[in-house]
Amino acid sequence: MSNTEETNGILPPTPAVFTSKLASSIHAVFAMIIWMGSIHLIVFLIVASFLLLPLHKHLLVLGMLLMLMFIPIDENSKWGLALARYIYKHAPGYFPATLYVEDIKDFVPDQAYVFGFEPHSIWPIGSGVLSDLTGYMPTGKVKILVSTAVFYTPFLRHLCTWMGLAAVTRDKLSSLLKAGCSCIVIPGGIQEAFYMEHDSEVAFLKSRKGFVRLAMETNSPIVPVFAFGQCFFTYVYNWWKPRGKFFLKLSRAIKFMPTVFWGTFWSPIPLQRPLLVVIGKPIHFKKNSAPTMEEVSEVHGQFVKALKSLFDRHKARAGYPDLELRIM
Repeated sequence: MSNTEETNGILPPTPAVFTSKLASSIHAVFAMIIWMGSIHLIVFLIVASFLLLPLHKHLLVLGMLLMLMFIPIDENSKWGLALARYIYKHAPGYFPATLYVEDIKDFVPDQAYVFGFEPHSIWPIGSGVLSDLTGYMPTGKVKILVSTAVFYTPFLRHLCTWMGLAAVTRDKLSSLLKAGCSCIVIPGGIQEAFYMEHDSEVAFLKSRKGFVRLAMETNSPIVPVFAFGQCFFTYVYNWWKPRGKFFLKLSRAIKFMPTVFWGTFWSPIPLQRPLLVVIGKPIHFKKNSAPTMEEVSEVHGQFVKALKSLFDRHKARAGYPDLELRIM
């Protein structure tokens, strides 16, 4: 500790680094196939049944997929929960993934936090890594909140339920925070995925203030989080997406961005490239059960500034010293 810090009574930050371990390449690849292969499986079933089966059997396949969108899921299925544990155990080590916490002493286990995760990219894999590796942090229980469209997607809705994910609705976020459960939210959401580019990072945040209001109402500090390696240059998936106002409106309506994405050998297995998820300092504020728009905007501005600063501080560590973040 420096003399200045001792004089001012300010303790230096205590950074912490957690890196996932690769226990088995075979298990890691298999876990990634299960986790990331749901959408590819649906497309394969639809296309293959259309090309190879009689019309009535093709319609039967479509009917089965439609049924899987709505039938109840046993949240406590032993087989399902075992599958979720398998994914959490082996998938992060595939890249490998590293979690860097700027000051771990800023977190306490009896406080609920709102982790504002960016960017969304094709698939916010880093949020799953964050959820898994926060087990090493003093934060208590952590939940990932995702688009409601996920819970109407066959196979994927089963996995997400067993992995403990929840739909990102106002009521759900509020109830979890009030119960003392920290939440990982992706403010940019589907619209951010629409604006993403191959040669830069994009965060669609300027109009996304709802999560800030709920954080203030429940007195839950907001934590800026950025994942390097999901989208820019060494992205974990190759992708192509349509453009234009029609597809923007469509993605808003269905809460899902229609995108073609592929990894190793055109498969759902991501490219094996390092992920670095960095966590900044929590933004604290006084509890306000009815914050004004000006008060929400002030805290929202603090979050955007903190996220940009977090990005700039760690982009060289991630291997992208010249990369810029575009805030929309």
